[in-house]
Amino acid sequence: MEKVFTDVKEKFLDIFSHTSKVIVGQTDVLKQIVISILCDSNALLEGYPGLAKTLSVRTLAQLMDMKFSRIQGTPDLMPSDITGTYVLEEHDGKREFKFQPGPVFANIVLFDEVNRASPRTHSAILEAMQEKQVTVGNKTFKLDKPFFVLATMNPIEMEGTFSLSEAQADRFLFKIKTDYPSPEEELEIVNRYTELLKDPSMKPILTKENVFKLQDIVRKVPVANDIKKMVVELINKSRKSKELIEYGASPRASIGLILAAKANALINGRNYVTKEDVIEMAFPILRHRIILNFEAERNNFKEDDVIKYLLK
Repeated sequence: MEKVFTDVKEKFLDIFSHTSKVIVGQTDVLKQIVISILCDSNALLEGYPGLAKTLSVRTLAQLMDMKFSRIQGTPDLMPSDITGTYVLEEHDGKREFKFQPGPVFANIVLFDEVNRASPRTHSAILEAMQEKQVTVGNKTFKLDKPFFVLATMNPIEMEGTFSLSEAQADRFLFKIKTDYPSPEEELEIVNRYTELLKDPSMKPILTKENVFKLQDIVRKVPVANDIKKMVVELINKSRKSKELIEYGASPRASIGLILAAKANALINGRNYVTKEDVIEMAFPILRHRIILNFEAERNNFKEDDVIKYLLK
C-alpha cells in the first residue's frame, strides 16, 4: 500500500512538471484545483484578469484526458445557453425535436466571471454541480463523470454583477485566490511569450479511470480521531466567534476540510493526515463560508486574517 502512495506522488509531480512548461508559477492554485477534482467537488477562483486561469484549467484537462469547455458569464446568459436546448430538425420529410447539448456536457467546465450571470442562470449550473445532471423541459440528462466546475470571479469591476448567495457559495469546496506573479516569474513570462512561441505537446498522464481510482483512494486515507476533533472544533469556533464573525461555516465545511486534507496527504505521498494538512486546507475551505461582522470589517480584517485567528 505504501508503494501506491509513492506512485501517486510521482504521478502528480509529473503533472505539475508538465504544467510548468505552459504556466509560470501558480503552484498553489494548480494544486488546489487538482485537490478539488480528487474530492469530486467544484471550486471558485478569484483573481485579476490575465493570471492564466483559463490556461491552467485547459492544461490540467489535457493532462487528465478530459473534455474541456468554457462558458463566459454575461448578464443576458440564459440557462439554455449552458444546458442546451431542443432544436427542430427535418429528416425524410418529418420534423422532430432533437436535444442539442450545451457546454456543460464536458468533464471540466470553466465558468468565467460567474458573478456576471443572473441568479436564474446560476441555478442551472448549481444543479449540474450538485446532482451531476441537467433538466431541460421535463427530461433529465446525466452528465459524463468525472465532472468538475471551476467558476471564476473578478475582484474588480463589480458593476452589473450578481453576487453568489451564501448558500450557493457553500456548494463550492474551495475559494482559491490567485496573486500576481513575483518579478522573477513575470520576467520568465515575458521571455516565454514575447519570443518564438513553442507549443508544448501535452500528452495525457492520467485517464478518467485513474481519476476515479484516485478519488476512491482519497476516501480511504485514514484520519486520526484527534484530527477529526480538531476539524470539528475549528468549524464550531467559526460559529461561536461572534467578536469577528457574523455567520460561521456549515457542516459541509467539516466534511470538505477532512476530504481536502486527505487529498493533500495523498498528493504528498502520505497515507495519513497531519495537522499541517488541515491548517493548509482551512484557508480555501473557509474563506467563502464565513461572513465577517462590522467590527472585523472596521478593523480591515480579511477572511484569511480571521481564519488565522481561528487556527490559533
